[in-house]
Amino acid sequence: MDPSGTPRGSSTSGRSSLLDSLRGFTLSGVRIQKEELRKKITLPEYLRLAMREAIRGKDASASAVVRFHEAARAADGAEPAEWPIVVFVNSKSGGRHGPELKARLEELMAEEQVFDLSTVKPHEFVQYGLSCLENFASLGDTCAKQTLEKLRIVVAGGDGTVGWVLGCLGELNKQGTGPTVPPTGIIPLGTGNDLSRSFGWGGSFPFNWKSSIKRTLDKVARGPVVRLDSWQVLISMPAGKKLDTPYSLKETEETPLDQELEVEGELPEKVSCYQGVFYNYFSIGMDAQVAHGFHHLRNERPYLARGPISNKIIYSGYSCKQGWFFTPCSSNPGLRSLKNILRIFIKKVNSSKWEQISVASSVRSIVVLNLPSYGSGRNPWGNLKPDYLEKRGFVEARADDGYLEIFGLKQGWHASMVMAELISAKHIAQASAIRFELRGGEWKKSYMQMDGEPWKQPINKEFSTFVEIKRVPHHSNMVRGD
Repeated sequence: MDPSGTPRGSSTSGRSSLLDSLRGFTLSGVRIQKEELRKKITLPEYLRLAMREAIRGKDASASAVVRFHEAARAADGAEPAEWPIVVFVNSKSGGRHGPELKARLEELMAEEQVFDLSTVKPHEFVQYGLSCLENFASLGDTCAKQTLEKLRIVVAGGDGTVGWVLGCLGELNKQGTGPTVPPTGIIPLGTGNDLSRSFGWGGSFPFNWKSSIKRTLDKVARGPVVRLDSWQVLISMPAGKKLDTPYSLKETEETPLDQELEVEGELPEKVSCYQGVFYNYFSIGMDAQVAHGFHHLRNERPYLARGPISNKIIYSGYSCKQGWFFTPCSSNPGLRSLKNILRIFIKKVNSSKWEQISVASSVRSIVVLNLPSYGSGRNPWGNLKPDYLEKRGFVEARADDGYLEIFGLKQGWHASMVMAELISAKHIAQASAIRFELRGGEWKKSYMQMDGEPWKQPINKEFSTFVEIKRVPHHSNMVRGD
């Protein structure tokens, strides 16, 4: 037994992808009729066409859009769908199953309700598609109003895709008077699928997917809605270099850091700032470097990454290639402890004050976790005993508790035992806010990732790079699939 209370070798989250597929997508004895489902989830034609026109023209108020409302009113309106659903499909995920999945979904609902993310971005749907419904509702269209109120979203993709869509939906909270944020369900098409696992949608794309999609849509329509914390990331770095960042991280105007925590030393005259949101995890170090190598290979040679099994084999190869297991034999400073370049400041549980915490010299990767699933369903934080929680000043981890779990991974042997759930990771802290400060030297760069989307982060030996993480005031809404 691990001192923190995690049983050795006991885990429900580390089941195989095969078992996840069978457990998460097996029919439960009630046959779902295709035509009945289609009738219940398909939006009225005039709304579908109006939303499509608004998105294509990038104008929710255009006359070409409003005419659909006028035509429906002249025809005495239309009945809203009982369970209106819209689906986003990442055609590059799932071993390239995306196009086939999109075609299957279009058999079960109208094609205007299924969006390929390569052609329609989620922010376009929010800005123009949902605004179209909102405009119609403001004109007294009860069908549009009820559709907006009952709408649910499905994301077919990996963790990065789900986070991208959730981030765009979260913009509705900033509008104040905008529509309610629709709850989201998931069809797992990625490699790790930790967000999907955490909310009961399974850990892999099912083998019997053609027959199981009806069940998935039914679960999305009927499933309970739960809350999920989301976390804002601000990167402030010396100006001069551009980041090749994922969709979830965008360059912004210069944004000040939290003024309650004073910065030591000189600041550069100009800084570049990037902001984004994550829902599952943020990490710095070797795990992000391995992920970066894998993503680079997948983009260069997509024929190698044809599904979860081949993806995980490639991941394992990169773990060895990048030096995860053989650091003690290497003199390369780029493969040594994060302590050389990193300082961490946090606000602890039930505290409003910033304080610095130490980084052990053995730590090569630091992970900030929001959900009890990381690295394809593992729980490296562990299920901690009450006395250990009290001793460390921790609280039981939940997806909506307002806290992040910070843990460290050492060399590959330690990481392997953590991922096998024989031991817990190195517990560092729980926090409601975090600031990482990175300063170079012999190091020229570090690697970071958010929800499985990695990038290479340049660091400077004269001026610090800061990464500040704070909770977004509003929760995301998720549909549970179990």
